Parts: sequence; C-alpha cells; structure tokens
Amino acid sequence: MKLLTLGLLTLGMCTTLLFASPSFAAYERNKAVPVQQVLFGEIKSVRDITEQELVEDKNSGWKTFGGALLGGVIGNQFGGGSGRTAATILGSVLGGSIAYNRQQEQYYNEYYLVELMIEVENGDQFMVVQERDNKMRFSTGDNVRLVYLSDNTVRVDTAY
Repeated sequence: MKLLTLGLLTLGMCTTLLFASPSFAAYERNKAVPVQQVLFGEIKSVRDITEQELVEDKNSGWKTFGGALLGGVIGNQFGGGSGRTAATILGSVLGGSIAYNRQQEQYYNEYYLVELMIEVENGDQFMVVQERDNKMRFSTGDNVRLVYLSDNTVRVDTAY
C-alpha cells in the first residue's frame, strides 16, 4: 500500500499525499499545466473532511489604541479639573479594554476536503487529500486518474 504526502515522506511501502494548505492544492480547470505522469485506478474509499484555520487580526494593536483614544476623548467630556483627568484616564482604559475584548473574538475559515483511497492498475494504493469540488463528486468504485503536475502537486479527476 502506498500513500503520498506533500514532502513525499516514504515509510517503507507507504507514502501519504496531504496538502499542508488548501491554497497549495488549488487547481484551475481552465489553465494549461504541464503534466509529469498520469496513473489510472479505482476509488476504494471516499471520506469528506474539513480543515479549520484560525484567523487572527493583524491590526489588533491599532484597534486597541483607537478604542483607548476614543474612550479618552469621551471621558474628557465629563467633570472638571482632577475629575476630568480621572474620567479621561478611566475612559481610555475602558475604551481600550472594550476594543481589545471585541477583537479577541476569533473565527475560523473552514476548508472542505475529500480523502480518497485509490488502487491503481498495478495494485499499488495511494491516499490523496484534495479540495472538495462540488462539480466532481467521487464514490467507491469510480474509475479515476491521478494527474501528477509539474509543480509537484497531484490532482484526482474522473477517468474518461
């Protein structure tokens, strides 16, 4: 059994093809790309999987600063003398805190992938993980081709 991986890490007869980043596995059907090799085979198993990527805001410092500045301006509108100074400081602290807490709401980008176990004509088996394409759904028993592209990526398509 062979499995392929991005770094082509070979463990005896096993190799795994996993793309570290879905953007690396991007495939444009309307773009001509040189092909190194094509293998034909049959799908033995299909599994839909997802990959979540945590997204962090790179402008977090500026947002906190802006919140503190706005809070200070609002706090400066109240009181007089030392009371105004205290309100300005309190407004800055509260504004910065609110801005910091709002931006800490992290969110995820979710990528939909498909894991395919494929047995090629010579009996070797390969596992490929690639972006799920809703226009090309795979099922066990489907005849497919593994297309090795010149940029060291692999794409599975239906065989014609």
